[in-house]
Amino acid sequence: MDVVMLSRIQFGFTIAFHYLFPPLSIGLSLMIVIMEGMFIRTKNEKYKKMAIFWTKIFALSFAMGVATGIVMVFAFGNNWARYSKFVGDVFGSALAAEGIFAFFLEAGFIGLMLFGWDKVSRGVHYMSSILVAFGAHFSATWICVANSWMQTPAGYKIIGEGEQSRAVITHYWEMIFNPSTVDRITHVLIGCWLTGAFIVLSVSAYYMLRKKHLDFARSSMKVGLIVGGITVILQLFSAMSTATGVAKYQPEKLAAIEGVFETKPHTPFAIVGYPDMKKKEVIGLKVPSLLSLLVYNNPTPAVIGLDQFKREDWPNVPLVFSTYHIMIGCWFLMFMAVLFGCIFWWKGTIQNARGTLGFLVASVFWPYIANQTGWYTAEFGRQPWIVYRIMRTTQGVSRSISTGQVLGSLIMFVTIYTLLFSLFIFLLNRKIQNGPEEEREVDGVYSNPLGL
Repeated sequence: MDVVMLSRIQFGFTIAFHYLFPPLSIGLSLMIVIMEGMFIRTKNEKYKKMAIFWTKIFALSFAMGVATGIVMVFAFGNNWARYSKFVGDVFGSALAAEGIFAFFLEAGFIGLMLFGWDKVSRGVHYMSSILVAFGAHFSATWICVANSWMQTPAGYKIIGEGEQSRAVITHYWEMIFNPSTVDRITHVLIGCWLTGAFIVLSVSAYYMLRKKHLDFARSSMKVGLIVGGITVILQLFSAMSTATGVAKYQPEKLAAIEGVFETKPHTPFAIVGYPDMKKKEVIGLKVPSLLSLLVYNNPTPAVIGLDQFKREDWPNVPLVFSTYHIMIGCWFLMFMAVLFGCIFWWKGTIQNARGTLGFLVASVFWPYIANQTGWYTAEFGRQPWIVYRIMRTTQGVSRSISTGQVLGSLIMFVTIYTLLFSLFIFLLNRKIQNGPEEEREVDGVYSNPLGL
């Protein structure tokens, strides 16, 4: 493999590993705000216990997210120097705003959130939890702004020529609110909320199966089902809006993710299948006219196919098609998990529905897989462009690095991240196995309620 491919694999691996943690942190921050708000309103100590327990998981995820996020910044300079030079004015402003306005806010109040229980008033502590949650969401917003600009550039001009060319901002708000920003931010944040809701559902179902911490499990599951039920429906509408935007601004991406090789009326939607690149068609189950209906609210118009683009401008069709449909499948599994959970909850028999509880325990994987495959779909679907229709990926790689250097660093990252992930799973499992430990009161003050 050449330097470009190895650099893509390295950056893809590091960001995919990093992206395991921010969705959990963001989603749990919302769940904690809800639970602590219920404690403030009802004065019921069980909601405080819930908030403290999930704050432990949040703290672990936050630490892992920070540690793995720093690496990507160095990758821009080391592996993608030409790209960094070209987009520095645009991309740098968004990343700087993320650090100044979002991360500092989150980091500034997280200590009070973690260790301020019973040391400050309930209102002050609750405000710290809200500000941490807001900072986490705001951080994701700025990252999405930067990435969305790569997908649908706006508010810029190119100055210089050849190797000296670079993009500079001409209209700051057009850059921020480029055509895909709002849809992508919405889709990402709802995916984060689903991640938070489903880890709460999974752990609660686990406790019910083990007949442990039942009062805690019932209360947590109720919150998880409500948040999960709302967000899984919201994600459906968000996905439809996102797909409409992709059809308008990145038509070859939509053609790839649905395997539309030929532009013709009544474009079908592929439910399951695989794209046959020799025959240039999707082999599998397709619903006639459905894609046209979803994109244009009309079953007749033709969705633009790959035949309208040069072959060298096509994304990797089999890969993008597969990741996109895996993401859809995960949404369906999340919907079914919430549906069956709500049915048995309504009947009052959820504790005895072992099959549903087992499904809910496993359901923690679906939002994770959906987040990863959704990101793969977005990024691989943009290829071969690193900045859509402006700069190709092959043009963005650093000129001074060698294949051996990139391969060596990739092996190092895989080794280190394997150890980090093992540590994360060990600590996460220990906290779940310990459960919502009873708070120990010493001289009228709760001692280290987070167990940190």
